[in-house]
Amino acid sequence: MSIGAGFCLGEGSTVHIAHGLFATVIGDRVAVGRNAVVHACTVADDCAIEDDVVILDASVVGAGVLIEAGSTIYPRSTLEPGGRYAGSPAVRIGSISLEECRERVASIRAEAAVAAARQIRTEGRWGDDGRGAHFVADTAVVRGDLVLAPGAGVFFGCRFDAAAVTVGRNTNIQDNSVVTAPEGVVTIGDDTTIGHNVRMSACRVGSRSLVGIGAVLGEGTVVEDDVLVAAGTVTTYGQVLRSGWLWGSRPAKPLKPLDDARRSMLSETIGHYVAYGHAFRDAQRSLAARREGAG
Repeated sequence: MSIGAGFCLGEGSTVHIAHGLFATVIGDRVAVGRNAVVHACTVADDCAIEDDVVILDASVVGAGVLIEAGSTIYPRSTLEPGGRYAGSPAVRIGSISLEECRERVASIRAEAAVAAARQIRTEGRWGDDGRGAHFVADTAVVRGDLVLAPGAGVFFGCRFDAAAVTVGRNTNIQDNSVVTAPEGVVTIGDDTTIGHNVRMSACRVGSRSLVGIGAVLGEGTVVEDDVLVAAGTVTTYGQVLRSGWLWGSRPAKPLKPLDDARRSMLSETIGHYVAYGHAFRDAQRSLAARREGAG
């Protein structure tokens, strides 16, 4: 990963690579708004990436580009320099001058500074219970009951405000995902991945499934076993996503049956994130021990 000078990352946003496949390269004077994901892609200088944007693997964003709030850049897309892009999938809707784009970059930076100044750590963080069965990042925030099976991982910046959340064996909830169900229950099965910056209300997600980056699962959603939910997908109240399919769009609809390649990808992702969880848990414990020794 390479990030240039003057980079700004908004509250709840994620920059990530694709394990063993694609790096992330970000140029100078780039600003990313809130709850956005820049994933395994290349972003050139002087780009403004607004709130809730998702940029997916192997995409190339040219210099001086504005990506409007809520847009999804599909994998392997190319965004031409000086363009204004919007939608899901995002398309070019006009042009923007370098001066205008830099003004938008400055605006995003100012909004991020205000958010950082008012940020208060929520009480009631869930910590590692010492049994080594799971990983919960120190920066995760939990309100309500959180029950984790062995091998489960809750990664950095995740936020839970729910009556009860149950997470199955070897399931991972990736960075900056948010669960909001103060009077409801969320159940996630075994060997499932909840991607970066996913938002979930009271719902149920089955086993061996993947909920893609930036997806929104509405209240009462049921994701059955063996389902792939594409990045940026939005479900409606009480929607059932049937087993064995790739689902996508807003609102969600079945796109195509899962083939062997996609099923293999789901399985490989679990192995990577279980290993990440073990490594991060050990590093977190080591850091805590050093702090205690220094105190």
